[in-house]
Amino acid sequence: MTEKRETLATSLGFLLVSAGCAVGLGNVWRFPFIVGQNGGALFVLLYIFFLILFGLPMLTAEFAVGRASQRSVVSSYDVLTPRPGIFRTISKLQVAGNWLLMMFYSTVAGWMLAYPIALLNGWWDFSESEAFFGNFTGNATAQVFWTAIVTFIGFGVCALGLKKGVENVTKKMMMILFVLLVGLCFYVLTLPGAGNGVSFYLKPSLDILKERSLPQILFAALGQSFFTLSLGIGSMSIFGSYTSRKYTLAGESAKIIGIDTFVAMMAGLVIFPACFAYNVSPDQGPSLIFITLPKVFAQMPGGRWIGSAFFTFLALAALTTVIAVIENIVAMTMEARQCTRLQAIKRNAPILFILSIPCALGFNVLSGITPLGKGTCILDLEDFLVSNIALPLGSLAFLIFCVSKRYWGWDNFLKEANTGNGLRLANWLKGYVTYVVPAILLVVFLASLHPFVKKLFPSDPAPTEQVTPAEAEVAPQAPAEPAPTQPAGN
Repeated sequence: MTEKRETLATSLGFLLVSAGCAVGLGNVWRFPFIVGQNGGALFVLLYIFFLILFGLPMLTAEFAVGRASQRSVVSSYDVLTPRPGIFRTISKLQVAGNWLLMMFYSTVAGWMLAYPIALLNGWWDFSESEAFFGNFTGNATAQVFWTAIVTFIGFGVCALGLKKGVENVTKKMMMILFVLLVGLCFYVLTLPGAGNGVSFYLKPSLDILKERSLPQILFAALGQSFFTLSLGIGSMSIFGSYTSRKYTLAGESAKIIGIDTFVAMMAGLVIFPACFAYNVSPDQGPSLIFITLPKVFAQMPGGRWIGSAFFTFLALAALTTVIAVIENIVAMTMEARQCTRLQAIKRNAPILFILSIPCALGFNVLSGITPLGKGTCILDLEDFLVSNIALPLGSLAFLIFCVSKRYWGWDNFLKEANTGNGLRLANWLKGYVTYVVPAILLVVFLASLHPFVKKLFPSDPAPTEQVTPAEAEVAPQAPAEPAPTQPAGN
C-alpha cells in the first residue's frame, strides 16, 4: 500500500530543489571549459539566447506533465491520456535513463567528495595533480568506496521524506553552494591580472572566429543550452508533480533557468580570472578542473583552503543532482510497486550501488574495456547513452506529448502551464513549440551522434586525433591523460 502523496512545503523549496537537479557538474565543470574552447563572451551570449529560446519551453513542458498528472513519469502519460500508446514504452526508457545517469554520476560525484577531504588532510600536493588523479581513479577500492558513500547519502536524504529530507537538505546545500560561490568569486577577482579573465569571459570578441567557425560556436552553445537542464528523463517532472498551482510553470521555469545560469556564470567568474591571473590557458578541456586548476590554487595565497572551498562547491552541486534523481527513482518505484518510501529505498539502494560498480572499476580493473573505441571507458558508454540519446529523445517525447492532439494536446498543456500567477505562454507560440523546437532538438540529437559514429567507423584507418565524447550537464568525462591503464594503489 502506498503512502499518501507528499508535496513540497514551499515555492522556494520547489525552486531550489528543481534548480538543484539542474545545477550539476555540467554548470560548474563542463560549462567553463566549453566557454574557454569557444572564445569566451561570444559563446556565453549565444548560450543564454538559446537557453531562453529552447530551454524555457522544454522545461515548462516537463513540469506541466508532472503537475497535471500528479505522478512521476512512470505513470503520468496514462493519467493524462486514455490512449498513451507508444508513450508507455517511452516511459520505461525514461525510467532507464535515470538509472543509467546514476550509474556513472555517483562515481564522479564521489570524486568531488574525495577531493576537498584529501586537500584538507594534506594527502596530496597541488603541483602533483596529474599523478594524484591518476592514482586515485586507478585505485579500485577508493572508487568503490566513494561511490558507496554517494549512494548512501542520496538514499539517506530521500529516506527522511520529501519535506524533511529532499527539500530541507537540498535548500541548505544550495544556500551553502551560493555562499561558497560568491565568496570564491570575490576572492579571485582581487587577484592581480584577474581583469583580463573577466574581459575574456564577458567582453564579446570576434577573434575566436580565426580559430573556430561561427557554426561550430553556434552548435556548441545550442548543445549546451539543451543539455544543461537535465531534461528528458522525468527528473524535473517529478518536482512538477510535488508543487502547487499558485504560480505559472513558465514563470517557475524562467526562475530555475535563471538560477542555473547564475551558477554557471559565477563558476566562470571564479575559473577564468584565476586562469588569467596565473597565465594558464582557459581552453584546457576536460582536465581544466581536475588537473589545471589545482596547479593554479597552488600559486595562490591560502590556496589549499581556496581549493578545498572550490571542490566543496563542486561536491554540493553534484550531490543536489544525485538527491533529485534518486528521489525520482524512489517515487517511480513507489507508484509502480505500490510500496512505501522506505520499501522503495531498501529495494533500490543496493541495486543502484551494484550497477554503479562497473563505472567505478572502469578506470582500473576494467580499464581494458573500451566500448566506444580506443581511449574510451565504461563511463563514456553510459554517458553517451544518457547525454546523447536519453536526454534529447526524452525531451522530444515530452514536447510531442504536450502538443499532439493524439495525446495530451496543446490546449491542455497551455491551460496547465498558465495556471497560477506569473509569466504565461501565448497561444501564438503553438507553431513554434510544435514544429521549430522539436526540429532543432532533432538536429542537435543527430549531430551529437556524429563524433561517435566517426569514432566507431573511422574513414582514416590510423586516426591521429582522439574525439572526446559529447557530454551533458549532468555527464562529465574523466580526463583521459592521467587515467592509468592498470590498477594502481590497491
